[in-house]
Amino acid sequence: MDADVRSYIDGIDPEHRPLFDRVDRLIVEEFPGTVPVLAYGMPTYRVGSRKLHIGAWQHGISIYGWGADRDAGFTSRHPTLVSGKATIRLRSADAADIDDGELRDFVRAELTA
Repeated sequence: MDADVRSYIDGIDPEHRPLFDRVDRLIVEEFPGTVPVLAYGMPTYRVGSRKLHIGAWQHGISIYGWGADRDAGFTSRHPTLVSGKATIRLRSADAADIDDGELRDFVRAELTA
């Protein structure tokens, strides 16, 4: 992993690190060998021409770069998590109500070409 990405991840607030690690783990399990790079100042996971940016903020994490037409129904089931164009704000409390299978389906739909 790139030193800049490692530095970013190491700097995530301990309150939000488990949530970031959970999303990272699901992406890597679905797409083995995927290694995040720093793009737009945050870890970015690329599979072919598809990519997801995962940023850690004071509220939790945000997921950027997803397409509403390929989100496996995630945003229709969780409309309150959508914030602006192609942004999902995921707080730890919100994530507690979303199982790994649903997050995995979202990641798979977004990153599969």
